[in-house]
Amino acid sequence: MIQEHMEVVGSDGGHVRTVDRLEGERIKLTRQDDPDGTRQHHHALPLSLVAAVEGGQVRLTLPADQARHCAVMSGSS
Repeated sequence: MIQEHMEVVGSDGGHVRTVDRLEGERIKLTRQDDPDGTRQHHHALPLSLVAAVEGGQVRLTLPADQARHCAVMSGSS
């Protein structure tokens, strides 16, 4: 089960972002990990990218670098 503040890692083990919460079929990521550095925007990843949830981490099906580029802005709330 995906929970708040879990680390999201790529298939290569690299850090992607941190879970804020689940929102429908998406993992909403914390603003703290906003890629533009402003900490004003949430980004999200589709649940379809999740390979496993274990050891306090959400492991994705693609490497961290690719996953960071797949994260889409989901608003400022």
